[in-house]
Amino acid sequence: MGDRHRPKRGSMAFSPRKRARRQTGRVKSWPSSSNGEVKVQGFAGYKAGMSHVLIRDENPGSPSAGQEIRKAVTIVETPPMHVLGIRCYRLTPYGKQTAGEAWASCESITEGQPNLSRRVPERKEHNTDEHLGNLKAMAENGEIVEVRLIVSTQPENIKSIPTKTPNIMELGLSGGGISDRIAWAEEKLGSHIGVGDVFTTGHDIDVVAVTKGKGWQGSIKRWGIKLLSHKNSKRRRQGGNMGDFGTGYVRKTIRQAGQTGYHQRTEYNKKVLRISSPDEDEVTPDGGFLKYGEVTNQYMIVQGSLPGPSKRLLRFREATRPRKNQDAVEVTYVSTSSKQGV
Repeated sequence: MGDRHRPKRGSMAFSPRKRARRQTGRVKSWPSSSNGEVKVQGFAGYKAGMSHVLIRDENPGSPSAGQEIRKAVTIVETPPMHVLGIRCYRLTPYGKQTAGEAWASCESITEGQPNLSRRVPERKEHNTDEHLGNLKAMAENGEIVEVRLIVSTQPENIKSIPTKTPNIMELGLSGGGISDRIAWAEEKLGSHIGVGDVFTTGHDIDVVAVTKGKGWQGSIKRWGIKLLSHKNSKRRRQGGNMGDFGTGYVRKTIRQAGQTGYHQRTEYNKKVLRISSPDEDEVTPDGGFLKYGEVTNQYMIVQGSLPGPSKRLLRFREATRPRKNQDAVEVTYVSTSSKQGV
């Protein structure tokens, strides 16, 4: 019988545990809001590694209130993202479907990104003004329910990333009306947006990423079930039985060996402790981050650990279930000591 104070060993909460289809996480929903100014709801960055900082404890109910406390943090390198196009959605009986899209001119898309042609075909006959006019007309008729930006990463600006092919993704927009969002997106078409334009220090964000892959593992490591007794005559690192005699097959709820890691996961409410500015101190530790190197672009410091190994692309969005208190944080020290184990 299971313990009432915790889940049973070998929880089937995340099943089936298959390998992710792609290495980049997919954001399946964006928080809806029509209040305030139009703003972007997401961003992406590359995981550099972990460090620790000293911050002022602002929780009045904490025993260490007002004192400096040590926190583990993750450093994420976040170069600007290139706005390639606008995509609008309409609501149908089968869910949201694309109503239309408008792309920036070929010159503004390929400027500074020679590798973007690997992902985006050249649109020689695409009339941007005509497509924008169609989107605005549909918005006035109430056919549009959601507006998103089509953006690309810029891995060629990062020394530590082996691939130079950009990733294309969508970012949600919030605030204002549908027409306001289209007008705002039209101004940003072909330009760049930075992480400071999206998130604010001290606020919570959600992180969507693919975890570290660990390959094929046994049921003990994969599910965390208990070892069998040392009196077991055959083996210890497996389940006690494979089910009842009456069933002619092994049920899918039996904890067995299989793929471990490389799953898409979403971590909620990760606090942003710092978004770097040109006058910020260097964050790269002595000798560089392990298996990554130096951080040469704008970066973001996030409290706690994040999914995936170094160099993996992480996607961020506004918190869908934010905490009540979103207080500013005071980082007094960022460790730059060597992480090389020397």
